[in-house]
Amino acid sequence: MTTAVPFKALQELVKQHDFHDRKAARGFFELGLILAMLLGGIALFLVTDSILIRIAALLISTCGSLGLSTCAHTASHNATSNSEGMNRFLTYFGFTFFFGVSATYWWHKHCVVHHPVPNLIGEDDDIDLAPFFAITESPDGRTQRLFYRLQWLLVPVALALNEFNIQRSGWLFLVKRLRDPRQRQASHWLDLGILALHWATWMFLPMLVFSPLSVVGFYAVRMALMGYAMFIGFAPAHFPEEAVAAVGQEKSADFILRQTAATVNFRTGAFGALLCGGVQFQIEHHLFPWISPYHYPELSKIVKTFCRQHGYPYRTLGWGEATWKSLVVFYRPKQVLARLSECMDKRAEERAA
Repeated sequence: MTTAVPFKALQELVKQHDFHDRKAARGFFELGLILAMLLGGIALFLVTDSILIRIAALLISTCGSLGLSTCAHTASHNATSNSEGMNRFLTYFGFTFFFGVSATYWWHKHCVVHHPVPNLIGEDDDIDLAPFFAITESPDGRTQRLFYRLQWLLVPVALALNEFNIQRSGWLFLVKRLRDPRQRQASHWLDLGILALHWATWMFLPMLVFSPLSVVGFYAVRMALMGYAMFIGFAPAHFPEEAVAAVGQEKSADFILRQTAATVNFRTGAFGALLCGGVQFQIEHHLFPWISPYHYPELSKIVKTFCRQHGYPYRTLGWGEATWKSLVVFYRPKQVLARLSECMDKRAEERAA
């Protein structure tokens, strides 16, 4: 078995390189391109009666929506700008104003809960899809219920409802915080105000021009497509079988192992890189979420070499392959490891062979 290495050793290697510049100018330029796709697609949809052009317009807008969500994701980690205020603005702007997702819920769910313990059962909510779905085996190695053997049939419908479910979860989180004086903060009130602005902008004001049925229908289609886009953009990092799941007690395991065992990278082209905004380098992101994604290609060389030298898993899949494998786990749930170190053991065996 390969011995765990303190995270500080990797940090020292990274400190030898200048990754402090967040390249904000490039980030805002690409944000402009993304907003042009998102809003331009909507405008094109509204000015044409052609079904084919409308379908193309929706796809263009959905690409922009994915890009905006990954931009907001970067900002939520304070990796877009040196200004904390600007990062917070972009998080609210991307998640809350455009998609009706509570930013305070996102910070809690993603940054506080998910990042330290990815894919640990009972710790990471992202891996726990119960009671409706399961992508990991039950403790005895068998599917818990007959329903889970058929769940893959419902995945297309579930993905269409994905964004609505995130909205719902965000509202539940926000209302709970607002009702509790001990947890209530000014950020929660700001969140509520921007959520109200979201509904006014995307639902109520358009009804002054278009029929209510048309507005509700367009909003539903937009969010349904966003549900698919979010899955394609975020699921490939942690859902494939290569991104192992483990029992919650492993939260005390070596930090580098926790991140590299439960995470995979995926390859994209230039356009995919624009839309993914760094989430394709998910291993680097989980180890150094405060570093700008524009440094990830260079940072990945350091991390990959370090992992290979010390026996840590480091996997990169094609984007299409990773997305397909993220769907396969609904048909064939992946195993839950009792020890994350099994990944290091396997890597050591591969090196010795």
